[in-house]
Amino acid sequence: MKKISLIIPVFNEEENLRTLYDALLPLINNELTKNPYNWEVLLINDGSLDRSAEITAELRSKDSRLMDINLSRNFGKENAMAAGFDLATGDAVIIMDADLQHPVETIPEMIHEWEQGWHDVYGLRNDRETDSWLKRRLAKIYYRILRRSTRIDVLVDAGDFRLLDRRCVIALRSLRETQRNTKILYNWIGFKKKEVRFDYRKRNEGETSFSYGKLFKLALDGITGVTTAPLRVASIIGLLTSAGALIYLMYILIKTILYGDPVQGFPTIMITILFLGGIQLLALGIIGEYIGRIFMETKKHPLYIIDTINGESEKNKSQS
Repeated sequence: MKKISLIIPVFNEEENLRTLYDALLPLINNELTKNPYNWEVLLINDGSLDRSAEITAELRSKDSRLMDINLSRNFGKENAMAAGFDLATGDAVIIMDADLQHPVETIPEMIHEWEQGWHDVYGLRNDRETDSWLKRRLAKIYYRILRRSTRIDVLVDAGDFRLLDRRCVIALRSLRETQRNTKILYNWIGFKKKEVRFDYRKRNEGETSFSYGKLFKLALDGITGVTTAPLRVASIIGLLTSAGALIYLMYILIKTILYGDPVQGFPTIMITILFLGGIQLLALGIIGEYIGRIFMETKKHPLYIIDTINGESEKNKSQS
C-alpha cells in the first residue's frame, strides 16, 4: 500500500487545528479516495507563540498517524516546509496550510492525477477575489517580472498547495539555500506538472501572519534567487546614464566654443549630481542584495533546528 505524507506548517493556529483535524479525518480514513493509502500528517510547529504546540500534542496523542514537530524558534514557512520534506517518508507529499484555505476535497483529485503519472500536481486558484485589489496587482507585476527575467517557466498563481512525488521531494532536499523561495524551486527542479483547479477559501479563524513587508521580502528573495537580471539592468542604466552625460557634456562644450555662453550654474549642476547619485545608489543597493545573499550562504547555518518530535527532545539534531 502506498504512503502519503501531509506537510502542514503551523504558526499561531490554535483556533484552526482541531477544525483542521476534523476536516482531514475523512481523507486519512480513506473515505474520499478510490484506493486506500497509509497516511502520515506532519504538523510543523514553527515557533508558535500561542497554544498550537499543546494542541498538536493533544491531537497526536489521539491519532498515531499525526506527528507534531516543534522547531526551536520561528524559522519561517519556507524553512518549516524544508523540515517537512526532510522528515516525510511517503511515496507522495502534499503541502497545505493549516487555516483551511486549501480545501481538503481537492486532494483526492491531486492523488488521482499522481496515480496517472504526474510528478507535481499543483493547485491553481480559480480566482483571487479574496485578495485585495492592491495584492492582486502586485502579484501580477511580480510574476510578470519573474517570467521575463528568468529562463525558468514560472507558474502564475500556483502556490504551495500541491502534491509532490517522492522524486520531487528528494530533489528539493538537495537544494539547501538559506534564502528560500520554494515556489521558484518547484519550477526549477522540473518534472511533469499538472494543474488542479480549486476555490480558495477565506481563512477559517484568526488573522494571517503574512504582511506586505513579508510578501515583499519573499518576492525579492525570489527574484534575486533565480536571476541576475537586476544586476544587468543596473549595468544598462549606468551605461545609458554615462552616454547621456557624455552627450550633454559635448553639447555644453560645443555651445560654449561656438557662442561663448558660459556653462549654466547651480540648478543644472545640482540636478545632474543628484540624478547620477541616485543611479549610483540604486546600483549599489542591487549589488548589496546579491552580496547579502552570498554572505548568508557562506555562513552555512542550518535551515532549521528541531526542538522535539512527538514530545521527545531532538538533542544536537539539526538540518543544514
